Amino acid sequence: MSKERVVFVDDEPRICSAVSKTLERVGLTVQCFQNARECLAHLTIESCDLLVTDVKMPEMDGMDLLQEIREQMPWLPVLLVTGYGDVSMAVRAMKGGAADFIEKPLKRDTFLHAVQSVLTRNAGLAALKKQGLTKTEMKILHLILDGKNNRDIAAILHRSQRTIEVHRGHLMQKLGVTNILELLRRATEMGLLQSNPPDTDRSPS
Repeated sequence: MSKERVVFVDDEPRICSAVSKTLERVGLTVQCFQNARECLAHLTIESCDLLVTDVKMPEMDGMDLLQEIREQMPWLPVLLVTGYGDVSMAVRAMKGGAADFIEKPLKRDTFLHAVQSVLTRNAGLAALKKQGLTKTEMKILHLILDGKNNRDIAAILHRSQRTIEVHRGHLMQKLGVTNILELLRRATEMGLLQSNPPDTDRSPS
C-alpha cells in the first residue's frame, strides 16, 4: 500500500525541515516548497493527499494558494498554518474552503492530529483525485450548486442544453453520485459550497 503524500509550503527552510521529519516519522511521504507558485506548478503534474501551507509568504500567500487549489483541484484538502492568526483570518480561511486552520508555533501532537484527521476525512475521495474535473465541468458544478437548471446553465455559458446535459453526466460520474442530494453531499465534503465559483462571463474552453 502506498504512503499518503503531503505537500508542505513555508518560506522558512528550518520549518520545512522540522515538519518534513515530523511527518515522515509517522509514515507519510513529504515534499516541501518554499514558494507557493512552485508548489502550484508541481501539483498540476503530481498529485498528493494533503496540502499544508503557511499563510504569510512573499509574492503568493497561503490564502491565494488556497483559492487557486479550490478552483483547480477542489478535491485536495488544504490545511493552513500561520504565526499571524486571528479570528477573522480563521473565519475567512474556513469560508474559503480550508480543511483546518492552526497557529504557529506548531505543537507536534496538535499538528499531527490535524493532519491525520484531514487525511482520514479525505480518504473517501481517493478515486476523484485521479480524475479531476475540467474547467467547464467545474463551472457547471458551481451553477448547479447555485440552483440553476440545465436550461439556465446553457444560457449562461452560451452552450446548447444537450451539451450541458453531457457535461453534467460526466461530472456526476466522476464524483460518483447519481442524484442532486448526493451531489450536494459530495460538494460539501470537497469544500465547494464555500469556494468561489470560476468565472462564467466567458464561454468555457
